[in-house]
Amino acid sequence: MIEPAPEPELTREFLRELFLFTSLSDAQLDWILEHASVEHYEGGVKVISEGDPATCFYVLLSGALRMTKQDSGGEVETTRSDQRGAYCGATMFFYGQDQQNYGASVYALSDLTFLTLPAREFAEQFRRWFPMATHLLEGSYLGWRNADALIGRRRRLLALGQVSAGLMHELNNPAAAAVRATASLRERVAGMRHKLAILAKKDIDPNLLEQLIDVQEQLVKQVASAPPLTAMQQADREDEIGDWLEDHGLEQGWDLAPIFVSAGLSAASLDDVLDSVGDELIDSAVRWLAYALETEMLMGEIEDSTTRISALVGAAKQYSQMDRAPHQWIDVHDGLDSTLVMLGSKIGPGVKVVKDYDRTLPRIPAYPGELNQVWTNLIDNALGAMGGSGTLTVHTALVEDQVCVEIGDTGPGVPEENRQRIFEPFFTTKAVGEGTGLGLDISWRIVVERHHGDLRVKSVPGDTRFQTLLPVTEQASE
Repeated sequence: MIEPAPEPELTREFLRELFLFTSLSDAQLDWILEHASVEHYEGGVKVISEGDPATCFYVLLSGALRMTKQDSGGEVETTRSDQRGAYCGATMFFYGQDQQNYGASVYALSDLTFLTLPAREFAEQFRRWFPMATHLLEGSYLGWRNADALIGRRRRLLALGQVSAGLMHELNNPAAAAVRATASLRERVAGMRHKLAILAKKDIDPNLLEQLIDVQEQLVKQVASAPPLTAMQQADREDEIGDWLEDHGLEQGWDLAPIFVSAGLSAASLDDVLDSVGDELIDSAVRWLAYALETEMLMGEIEDSTTRISALVGAAKQYSQMDRAPHQWIDVHDGLDSTLVMLGSKIGPGVKVVKDYDRTLPRIPAYPGELNQVWTNLIDNALGAMGGSGTLTVHTALVEDQVCVEIGDTGPGVPEENRQRIFEPFFTTKAVGEGTGLGLDISWRIVVERHHGDLRVKSVPGDTRFQTLLPVTEQASE
């Protein structure tokens, strides 16, 4: 700070030249004169720091200033002014709180002079001078803040509803498959009991029956390791087994052939069965084996379905963090994977998902439930931008001393004129009713304010990347 001379003489007439004070009474101007002081700053210095306790109300007397606000990519200049009487600093004096913070940083573009007033005393006096105006201003501010909070909660509920609907869809498919397989399994078990009864009526040699059971066990073990076949290979193998069954007098062999092929059997496998039981029992033995093999495949389908359900429930628990502490040391990949599972119903067949993970990344201190909300917003936006066709890339890396999570898409990109505004509350490029404009604003607050990180966007047509940077060490609260 410097002390150039001469200082302006503060009088009623001098104050009335400033538009803020033009209409004040003599008594009000006298109060201003009693409490005001004059401060001088050299060009280039920082006068006010955003976030610091607001102690003064500043009125520009001479010089030029610029105001900035912190954004995801750094400081963004919001105002430049050399207008005499322009004001800054503790401007929310109408709000009935003893403590407030500066909402922006102020720099001196040139040597400048401020008239300053103590924030707390000025706020108290302002409320005495203009009680109705104070109530109106405070009500307007509180109304905006409450609306912002309400819409933010609604946005989170909508996101939760969308994710829940996706989860229900993902759960329904394996659950329905398990129900269908269970019903079919009941029929096959009944058929197998029936065929076993027929074999018993033939007074089969116990040693022969034991040998047949051994063959059954060997063939059942092949089911799990059955190699996948192309459609052409499947058809050729069915023809081969169908011909074998027909050659050995089994009627409607074409019904049994697909079962044996799906279980990984060939004509050579049926030769082994024939060697074990002979021509007399081959018909009953083959049909009994078909039931046994189909039963095994149905049980495998039920196991796969229930395993899928269990995995989805596990992903939902990881996503919601419902059984975990709100703040913990985490592996970011766990949250990314669970979010991709939860959004599985939105990832259509035309979208290719690429996971480019650096598994050597350290664990970081975080609120994982809130970060999952960030991943949801960014991935959902990427899917929406691609319109059902493209590549979704989830990349992780260590950038200096921060963990970087990058969500990329091959959509049309974010235009330059929107890139500076996409993190603003209520800003959206979607049609009315399709977006609230709060997803990226909420994400920015979670990353920057809650985790002391950064959220950036880089975009050209066909390559848009949202980068989330998170510190690897605990950060002091601001």
